[in-house]
Amino acid sequence: MSKLSLLDLGFFIAETQASPKHVAGLLICRRPPKSTLAFAKNLYRELLTFTDVKAPFNRVIKFSLKAMPHWQYSKAVDLKQHIFYHKLAGGCNDRQALYDFVSKLHQPMLDRSRPLWEVHVIDGLEIDRKKGYFALYQKMHHACADGVTMSRWTSESMAQTPDDLELTPVWTRKHGGHGDRHKQAMQDLMHSLWKDVGGTTLRFLGIARLATMLLLESVKLTKNAIALPFVSTAKTPLTGQVTAGRQFTTAGVSLARVNQVRERTRSTINHVALTCLDGALRRYLKDQGVELQRPITIQMPVNLRKEGEKTAGNKIGIIQVELSAPTDDPYVRLRNIGFSLRSVRTMIDSVAPEAIESYTIITGLVAQIAELLQLSNTLPPMGNTLVSNVPGPKEYLYIKGAKMEEMHPISTLPPSNLLNITLFSYAGELFFGLIATDELPNLQRLGDYVQEAFTELESSVRDARAA
Repeated sequence: MSKLSLLDLGFFIAETQASPKHVAGLLICRRPPKSTLAFAKNLYRELLTFTDVKAPFNRVIKFSLKAMPHWQYSKAVDLKQHIFYHKLAGGCNDRQALYDFVSKLHQPMLDRSRPLWEVHVIDGLEIDRKKGYFALYQKMHHACADGVTMSRWTSESMAQTPDDLELTPVWTRKHGGHGDRHKQAMQDLMHSLWKDVGGTTLRFLGIARLATMLLLESVKLTKNAIALPFVSTAKTPLTGQVTAGRQFTTAGVSLARVNQVRERTRSTINHVALTCLDGALRRYLKDQGVELQRPITIQMPVNLRKEGEKTAGNKIGIIQVELSAPTDDPYVRLRNIGFSLRSVRTMIDSVAPEAIESYTIITGLVAQIAELLQLSNTLPPMGNTLVSNVPGPKEYLYIKGAKMEEMHPISTLPPSNLLNITLFSYAGELFFGLIATDELPNLQRLGDYVQEAFTELESSVRDARAA
């Protein structure tokens, strides 16, 4: 038996049919040369033979009136309830058809009566007018793993060369934080004692410091130390009551091009990516008749793990960040966002992680109560959208010799936000994954605007250097 952290428990409390709380990944792969049309079907059949399921893939959530919610190990896992095969029909098997199909898979809640994960093999794809593709869509409850953890587990289960044909599914590997149960129980006890003695002090000191920063920001004695929650523009197509339908799309930019902009402007990948998103979101909102007179506010997850820490579960905080004030100059937008992110980074480094975690729980609880009471269409949201950045492998990975050409995280929607954006770098490409309710109009157009905004930023940077 293993107890849940407050943050992990929060994902269960917040979960509804309209807003399920799982994270997922879409892996687009190309069959090996000279492989048969049955390659993906055979892969599915082989995956079903790996019945030695390890934690956390063999845990079931238990709710009881006699005890706090906790994880309980399952004696046996029926893989046919977790691994599925699909084949898209010809003519309905292109990239958009794949995105539409994955959107439907992403809608329903995971069945809490069994371990909270699924893997779907999707066969018969024709990607960008090229045949020979298949995809893996895998999802897991957010209480089991955050996006960074899930990406790492996926990468560790893949081969680094096409010649390595050994199959090591993610559920068969030992993952950090789930070793020997007696040893883990002792670690949990020592960790709990430490939190009682010292962690509480750090938490309260950090919260006091964070509250002071928010107070100074609210009376305008500081600028961009941290953006205030629940003060962003309330009435935009990006925010409101989250509904059940989902849609998904992506955009991609070569990291070589991104790095050229970074080197010329002394910026980070995050600075460049958020600059593109800021420009794209403003153009998208203008299409919908909304022209904001203040900076767009995003919710931004921050990793609270120490360097080298590889525990399972969630160890993240979510803070609010203002992007750029309205401007038509992408280079100015980049500079504004760089200043804002550096200020936020300084703030995070000066506050105990326990305080950021508590702040996340408190603000998230307020937003969640508003959503449960059906008030998200009238009350201000925490931010205009949520944007996270998940680092991925630098080189191509393989499964049974099949090259994984693209890797896209697909997240959950926070309260009052109809759009969630995940940045993901993989094999020389920076991907923008956009998941939204199906009520958000023209999501594909927003993806197109991201790529156009990057081209505009490239041009603006060149002009600024030439001047």
